[in-house]
Amino acid sequence: MIMKAKLFVAALALAASGLASAQQSLLNVSYDVAREFYKDIDAAFIPFYKKQTGKDIKVEQSHAGSSAQARAVADGLDADVVTMNTTTDVEFLADKGLVAKDWAKRFPDNASPTTSTMLFLVREGNPKGIKDWDDLVKPGVQVVVVNPKTGGNGRYAYLAAWGYVKKKGGTDDQAREFLSRLYKNVPVLARGGRDATTAFLQRNTGDVLITFESEVESVNREFGKNKVDVVYPSISIVAENPVAVVERTVAKKGTAEAARAYLDFLYTEEAQEIAAKHSIRPRNAKVLAKYKDTFKPVKLFTVQELFGSLSEAQKVHFNDGGQFDKIYTVK
Repeated sequence: MIMKAKLFVAALALAASGLASAQQSLLNVSYDVAREFYKDIDAAFIPFYKKQTGKDIKVEQSHAGSSAQARAVADGLDADVVTMNTTTDVEFLADKGLVAKDWAKRFPDNASPTTSTMLFLVREGNPKGIKDWDDLVKPGVQVVVVNPKTGGNGRYAYLAAWGYVKKKGGTDDQAREFLSRLYKNVPVLARGGRDATTAFLQRNTGDVLITFESEVESVNREFGKNKVDVVYPSISIVAENPVAVVERTVAKKGTAEAARAYLDFLYTEEAQEIAAKHSIRPRNAKVLAKYKDTFKPVKLFTVQELFGSLSEAQKVHFNDGGQFDKIYTVK
């Protein structure tokens, strides 16, 4: 009897290990302020995938500044998918041979299932009277913003401010001078979007936070509604949120099918609804129209319109010795 019991326990253990090995696991390496969005996406995707394939799956997340995340993947972090907030971070991985060269054509809409834009969060009641970009360069106004060399949040903030000057008919020299004045009002550069929000709300740093539109919902959820006022500038930038499969990892783990299914899911109406509820702009026109009260009308310009591409902007503005280094070191 003892021998039979041992055999039975061993059989159970073997069956359990077989089930465990059958369950695939995906790691989504993403940008800082998307953690709550992808937490909800994962909760929806797991039963969706089970219904579609009959297979169980586990999804894990990793979040930090998008550029730091891209470097971590290049250094060996086994991401199955990356969901970033700037194309340059995905292109960096493509240049390393970790992501397909034609990654932007592997999924619809330039492999960007959602977009966002940059706006301002100010103290309740807007005591400094912040209304537009010009107010951010006034004496006595402290601006909290992400370092554009470490996070896409910071790059889009910089490009949005530069584009504001250009769209009003200004020259590059005038844009450069405007950005120089803006960064003189920045007491310290944050590492990523969540770090910037923490500095603004928990450490009470600054008068205005430049951040993604999607961060409004995160602030409301974490700190309570009406803790900040939201200010939409007259002009801002379209920020695409690109996604890609990390070919190195999925080849090693055998997760290519599951990884693609995860990114395909982001384009479904269900996932687009989740995006809208997190104040992330959906690509689906039907869903976007449904949430027209969430997404305020702003005069938007694209990166391509003023900078050619994010890669070109990276070389000119954010690489070592670029325009940002020249502007920021003047402080």
